Formats: sequence, C-alpha cells, structure tokens
Amino acid sequence: MFALLYSTQPLLPELSRWFGVSAAASTLTVSLTTLTLAVGLLVAGPLSERFGRTRLVTLSLVAATLLGVACAAAPTWGLLLAARSAQGLALAGLPAVAVAYLNEELDGAVAGQAIGLYVGGNALGGMVGRLLAGALADLGGWRLAVGGIAVLGAACTAAVVVLLPPSRRFVAAQPGLETVARSARAVLTDPVLLGLYLLAALLMGAFVAVFNALGFRLEAPPYALSAALAGLVFLVYAFGSVASTTAGRLADRHGRRAVVPVAVVVMLAGLLGTAASPLVLVVLALAVMTVGFFAAHGVASGWVAARARAGGRATAQAASTYLFAYYVGSSVVGAAAGRAWTSSGWTGVLVLTAALVVLGCGVALLLARSTSLLQPGNPPVGG
Repeated sequence: MFALLYSTQPLLPELSRWFGVSAAASTLTVSLTTLTLAVGLLVAGPLSERFGRTRLVTLSLVAATLLGVACAAAPTWGLLLAARSAQGLALAGLPAVAVAYLNEELDGAVAGQAIGLYVGGNALGGMVGRLLAGALADLGGWRLAVGGIAVLGAACTAAVVVLLPPSRRFVAAQPGLETVARSARAVLTDPVLLGLYLLAALLMGAFVAVFNALGFRLEAPPYALSAALAGLVFLVYAFGSVASTTAGRLADRHGRRAVVPVAVVVMLAGLLGTAASPLVLVVLALAVMTVGFFAAHGVASGWVAARARAGGRATAQAASTYLFAYYVGSSVVGAAAGRAWTSSGWTGVLVLTAALVVLGCGVALLLARSTSLLQPGNPPVGG
C-alpha cells in the first residue's frame, strides 16, 4: 500500500519536467492521493465495522493495484491526477482496518509490538517503493517506474489473499446511519483521542513535506544527483521500520505516555539537523528524523485503538479518524512544501516543518499527562 501511495514522490522533478508543471504542482500527485485516501478512511472505517475487516483489505488492494497501471498509462497531467486521486480512495481499505484488526485478534500483551511491526511494514513498503521507482525512472522514465510499483502491488496483493487469516473476534455493528453517527460522536469527544489526531496531522505533515522537497534539493547544485541516487536517501526508512517495532515494545513495557514525547523530540532534532550542508550530515539527520517519526506514529496509532477499545468506542472508526487527520496533514503541508521550496529553498521548508513539530512536542507533553482508561486484563500502556 505504501509503495503504491508514494510511488510518485521520488519522481516529482521528472514529472515537473515531463508535463511542464511547477514544483508545487508536481506535489499534487502525492497530496491529492493522500487527501482522497483521508476521505476514503471516513467511509472505509464505518463500513468495516458492519461488513468485516479482511474482505475490505483485499478489495482495496486489488483496486489500488489496477489504478496503479492506469496511472502509468495516463496520457495527460489531468488524467494522471484523476487516476492518482482514485487510487487514494481505493487504498483506504487497508489502513482503515489494520490496527483495529490487530487489536481484536491479538492478545493485549503483544498488541503494541505487533502494531509496531505493522508500522514497520509501512516504512519498509515506502522505502522499497521509492527506491524501486527511482531506479526504474533512470532506466525508462516515470511510466516504467509507476508501472513497476503496480507490479509490486500485484505481488503483495496475492500474498495477502493467501496469507491473511480471517477475523475470529470481529463483532459486526448494527446497521444504519444512527449507529455510524453515534460511533462518530464517541470517537470525537474524547480529549485524548482528539490530541492524538492533532499529533498525527502535525507530524505527518512535516514528515511528508520534508521528503516532497528533498528530491528537488538533491537534484539541484551542489549535489546534482540523479533520480536513482537521490532515491537512495529513502534507505533511511529502514531505521523507521526498526524504530516503530522497538517503540512498540517500549510502550508495552513503560507506557505510551512515556514513549511518545521522547519520539517527537527525536524527530525535531533530526529535522533541525537537515540544515547542514554536507550530504552525509543531511542523510544522518534524515535518519534521526525518520526514527523519531515512525516511533511516535507507531505508538500513537496503537494508543488510539487501545483507548477506543477500552472506552467501548468503535475501534476501526477511531483508527480511521486518526488516519484521516494523518493524511489531511500530509496533503495540506505536503503541497505547501513545494511552494516553500520555490519561494525560500530549504530554509523555507525547514521553518514550515519545524514549527509543526514544535507544536507536536506541546501536544505530546499534554498527552503524557492524560489518564489511563483500561479494561481488566489490558496492560498499563497509558491508553
């Protein structure tokens, strides 16, 4: 899913040249996709509460892969944006239910670590997709790159169909708009959940903005890297994969309230480090930023599901609302990154993103003071 979602991110400079659009316009191939994904989450979450988890995941991946092929064949800029927008809607099925599914099917003592592994899979998919897209773009242009990611999506979809166990503990919600509205009110009135939604929007917005602008920075002097070489910077996502899993274990042991603020501070430190000029220091700073982001996101997403479940709220709807905020932040700030780069270079991008992460530090500290909401048998994870 994440390879498909961000397949155009390392291709933004080439798309800008090919279609004759500005740097800011090229970021729409990412921002529109994440925006429609966010909208789709608002529908997919409630649907899964009624019709189940695994069926929605499979349908989502099949549709998104087919739309990936359509993106590669798009003859005009407008049709490419339309296909990417439709792909975002199709992709919503997996993230809308994944965390809820894991919380339902796994014992509470290991749920945090499992969700960390899931977020680590997100990071791995994003890294592999970006690296593959950059390499294929150097070989045969952006169409080969996007088509190659669609092939990867088809292989992963086949694996999911074969390997994903059906739900055993899922209990369908009662049908009707009244049930959906009642569930929506429940997940929008808990101040801890609201704080987690805000944190997701701030951190994801800053994170995507950095990587949206990064390709333009690395392909410009003094670095002047090719798309494939610039794409190698996404290897830092491997650190994010490890960080989310480790943070999940730490949250199971020490509590989410203790882990999230530290992770956000680590992200801020790495972000500020990207102001350095030597390429090796820039990449090191990006690795630190990635560690902090994925640690915070991995723990926060599990916190949402645990909090909702302990409070008797619809778990998938709470997780979908968290991801809605997450991708709205990605869409809005990711698009703003192109304008910041055009007007002020990396300094503009850094000012924009650092302000958001500083706000995120404040939200994380407020969340650290929240009270637990536990059911018998759940671990004391600050949910």
